[in-house]
Amino acid sequence: MKNWIYHAPQNDAAGTLESSLKLHAAIAEILVKRGFDTPPAAERHLDPRLAHLEDPLLIANVGNVAERLARAVAGGERIAIMGDYDVDGVTSTTLLVSILRALGGDPLYYVPRRLEEGYGMSREAVERALRDGPFSLFVALDCGTNSTAEIATLTAAGTDVIVIDHHRSKERAGDGFLLVNPHVNDVGGTGEPWSTFCTVGLVFKVCHALLKLLRTRGDGRAAGIVLRDYLDLVAMGTIADLVPLTGENRLLTMHGLRQLQKTARPGLRALMRVGGIVPGARLQPSDISFRLGPRINASGRLADAMLPVRMLLCDDEEACAADASSLNAMNRERQEIERRVCAEATEQLTAIAGAHPNALVAHGDWHPGVVGIVAGKLCRQFNRPCIVLGREGDWGKGSGRSVAGVNLVEALAPAAEILESWGGHPMAVGVTVKAANVPELRRRFDDAVRLMREGGAADGDETLEIVSWLDTTHITDEFLDQLERLHPFGEGNPEPIFGIADVSLRTPPVLFGDANYRFQVPLDSWRRLGVVAWRKADNLPPSDTPLDLAVKLCWNYYNGRRYPQAELLEWRPAEGAG
Repeated sequence: MKNWIYHAPQNDAAGTLESSLKLHAAIAEILVKRGFDTPPAAERHLDPRLAHLEDPLLIANVGNVAERLARAVAGGERIAIMGDYDVDGVTSTTLLVSILRALGGDPLYYVPRRLEEGYGMSREAVERALRDGPFSLFVALDCGTNSTAEIATLTAAGTDVIVIDHHRSKERAGDGFLLVNPHVNDVGGTGEPWSTFCTVGLVFKVCHALLKLLRTRGDGRAAGIVLRDYLDLVAMGTIADLVPLTGENRLLTMHGLRQLQKTARPGLRALMRVGGIVPGARLQPSDISFRLGPRINASGRLADAMLPVRMLLCDDEEACAADASSLNAMNRERQEIERRVCAEATEQLTAIAGAHPNALVAHGDWHPGVVGIVAGKLCRQFNRPCIVLGREGDWGKGSGRSVAGVNLVEALAPAAEILESWGGHPMAVGVTVKAANVPELRRRFDDAVRLMREGGAADGDETLEIVSWLDTTHITDEFLDQLERLHPFGEGNPEPIFGIADVSLRTPPVLFGDANYRFQVPLDSWRRLGVVAWRKADNLPPSDTPLDLAVKLCWNYYNGRRYPQAELLEWRPAEGAG
C-alpha cells in the first residue's frame, strides 16, 4: 500500500475563496493547492472562456505563416499538407485542410505510411507527395522540426515550406522556411500559454491568426467561419497527445469536449457510434483516450492513416460509417497484436526488473505499430518509465512512456551518442537504436532516471496524495456540481483524490467482470454513493470494520439521470481524518 499524504492549507486563502465565491471547503482547498489562490484566478479557472485566449500573433512566426497561407489561397497556389499519423497529426491535418477549403483553397494532404516510409516528414514520404507534381507551398504538421535535409530539398526546388510542430529539436533549426514551434523558437521560455501545446493547438492558433488577417481585409468567407466549431478536433488531439491539460490547453479542451458532444462531422459521429458512445452523451477525456483515439491510431499503426483524415473531412454519412467500421476492425486487430506483445514484453521485463529498478527497456520481434501502447501499459504495470522497441533488422525502433515527474527527453540525453534518433516530449518519445546497443541503453536510461530521482527531479510514485478529507455528509449535489467545474482533468492536471474517513461497509463487496468489485456507502437516509474498484479483487475491504477510503468522485450520468459515484484507489483501516 502507498503512503497516504495530506498537506493542510498553509494560510487562509481557501477560506477566502470559500466565503467570497460560495464554494465548498474542499473545492476551495483544491483551487488553492493548484495555484488559483485569489478570487479572480479561481473564477477564471472555474469558468474559462474563449475570450481569455491570448492573441495568436504573440507566438513566433504565426503572423508570417498566416500571411503566407493567405497569399497561397488568394493566388490559387498548389498546396501540400503532410501530417503525422497519430491523433494529433490527423486532427491537425483535418483542421488546416478544412479551414483552407472553407477559404477557397484546394490543398492536397498526405500522411506518412508508417511501415514503408517511417516517421514524419521522411524522404520517402516527401517523394511520394511530389509524384503528384510540384507544389509552391509545403506544410508539415506534427513533424518536420528535425527534417533538415528534406526541407532543404524542397526549398532548393523553389517550394516554400511551413512547419508547425511541437517536438523538440536535436539541433539548430535550419534556415529558409517558416517554423512554428515554441520549443525551438524560445518565445518567452516555458511560461507562455502555448509552451505546452501539441500541434493541433498550434494549428488552431495559426487558423485564428489567418482568419483575423483576412477579416481585416474584408474577406467574406473568413467572416463566415466560426472557429469554435473546430474545437472538437483540438480537444481530441490535445487529450490524445498527453500534453498538460492546464491553461489554454484546458480551456480549448473544455470547450472542445462540448463541441464534440454535438459535433456536425459525420465522420466523428460514425466513430462515436462504433466506439459505443451514446449520441449527445456528456464526454470526458477518457472517451477520447480509450474509445476514439485508439481507433484513429489503429489505422496509422497497422495500415494507412489517410483513412481517418478522409473520414473526418467527409460529408457522406454512408462513406463515414464504412470508414468507421474499417477503423473499428483495425482496432480489434491491433488489440490482438498488442495483447501478444504485452505478454511477451512483460515476461522479458519481469526477468530484468531487479537489475533495472528505475527504468526499463524491452526489445523483441514486435509490430512497430503497437509498441507505444504497450510501453504505456508496462509503464503503469511496473511503475517506472518504459521503452519498448520492435526489431527491424539491425535496429530497435519504438516508443517510450513515462511516469509523473520523469521527463523522458531529459532522461534519454545521457544516451544520445548511442541513439540513431530520439525525440518527443516529456511523457512520450520515439527511439531508434542499434540492436547491439540496447543493453547499453538499458544501463544509461536506468542510471539517468535514478539520478533524477536522487536529485529530487522525480517522485518515487509510492505516495498517494490526498487533496482533501471528507466525511460522507460533505458529498452533496452542490459539492459534485462544483467539482465538475474543475473538469477536464488530464496530464498535468490530475483528477483530485479525496479521503473519506471512518466508513463501514454494511455488506461485503460484490465481484464483477475481470477482478473488479463494487459496494455502496450511505450518504444520508436515502442517498447512496456507488463505489467501484477496478482490478483490485485481490484486496477486498472487510465489512463492518471502520475504513478510510482514497477515492475519485464524480457524477455518473446514466439513462437520463445522474448518481454520485466514486472510484476506489486504496483502502486502509480507519486512522482518523488526516
